[in-house]
Amino acid sequence: MALPIPGRVAYVNARLLDPATGHDGPGGVLAEGERIVDFGPGLFCPPSLPEGTERVDCGGHCLAPGLVDIRMQLREPGYEHKESVRGACWAAVNGGITAMVCLPNTLPVIDDVATLEFVARRARMIGLTKVYAYGAATKGLKGVEIAEMGLLAEVGAVGFTDGLNAIADALVMRRALSYAATFGLTIVQHPEDPALAAGGVMNEGEMAARLGLAGIPPCAESILLMRDLRLVELTGGRYHAAHVSTAEGIEAIRRAKDKGLPVTCDTAPFYFALNELAIGDYRTFAKLSPPLRGEADRQAVVEGLRSGLIDAIVSDHAPQDQDSKRRPFAQAEFGGVGLETLLAVTLDLYHDGHMSLLSALRLLTSGPAGLLGLDAGRLRKGGAADLVLFAPDRAWQVVADTLVSKSKNAPFDGRPVQGRILRTVVDGRTVFAVADGINRKRS
Repeated sequence: MALPIPGRVAYVNARLLDPATGHDGPGGVLAEGERIVDFGPGLFCPPSLPEGTERVDCGGHCLAPGLVDIRMQLREPGYEHKESVRGACWAAVNGGITAMVCLPNTLPVIDDVATLEFVARRARMIGLTKVYAYGAATKGLKGVEIAEMGLLAEVGAVGFTDGLNAIADALVMRRALSYAATFGLTIVQHPEDPALAAGGVMNEGEMAARLGLAGIPPCAESILLMRDLRLVELTGGRYHAAHVSTAEGIEAIRRAKDKGLPVTCDTAPFYFALNELAIGDYRTFAKLSPPLRGEADRQAVVEGLRSGLIDAIVSDHAPQDQDSKRRPFAQAEFGGVGLETLLAVTLDLYHDGHMSLLSALRLLTSGPAGLLGLDAGRLRKGGAADLVLFAPDRAWQVVADTLVSKSKNAPFDGRPVQGRILRTVVDGRTVFAVADGINRKRS
């Protein structure tokens, strides 16, 4: 059940960050009910507040718009033993995520109005992170018959995708791009040629040969991308490439953007913070789709982020239960959880000097929100009071068993990181907070 609507709350003594406007400096936010009343650098100077205002002293920590995650798997309905709406929402607020978009690969598939409305209703009842959904691009995610995009768009689908399945048929992709364009919505593709990837379980190369595992060649990504980009040129449809992981794929997207095509892309922390060496001695938590690549590809992803070519960072949250992961590597399921580690691992880009703190945050807030037209990821007077307070330099270690996610398949298990979430606020309600010396009192 949703928490009661709060009164007037002032967040003071913060390092205020708003990537959408480029603001980075001392400041505060005044919220009333579910909305932001005001924000800025001189808001509480002198430090007097209207009577009855609750004062939250941020202790000099970073206060920013809540994170926006546009690629994650909810698993409910149908796979609640792996994850649930409630479990995913709790994990998300622990990770500072105030809005997220789930893939349609539930059971039943989100290819009809009833299933889409079920997911939206469950999220509203829980009252934590805001949950949006993609509609299936094809019925049953089978890649054959276009789904009822018009009906799905009317009830809130924010884009269309076949989730973990690539739309492999060129004619189907052409029709999908054309149809989605009539509603001003985007086709999101898992860019991996299924014929080239068939049977593969990790990146093709020397390490796969040494481990005796079937490989997926990096060109499986770029070949499908290049085909799709030609279809974008033909149809004018909006196209988004999910979790790009190779230098060749990134180069194909760069050429498309240089032509002015309506093309965007994202990546996940797995692909700029890890490479195929993380598999080690058949470590199934590092079995992901697309697979972890070689070091040259990892560096290309970092450069794509640094240069601004990659538009967003997503969690690519793919929870798997123990029975799915504790198998021989070739038989284990693909995927890793990532909601709770999204900010901390992304901040590696800042701590390692690849980009500023504001630039890194933009990839998690206004960047992804803008791609799908979500009213999120920015500070705005009258906008929703969705906020995250975090300490960017605070160190901690990822321990899979302590994560809130129902499934514990964390590729970053054991990794030391910097960046701790201190408070998450959704529609003015504090839905997560740690006892960290952050003072609350009423004026």
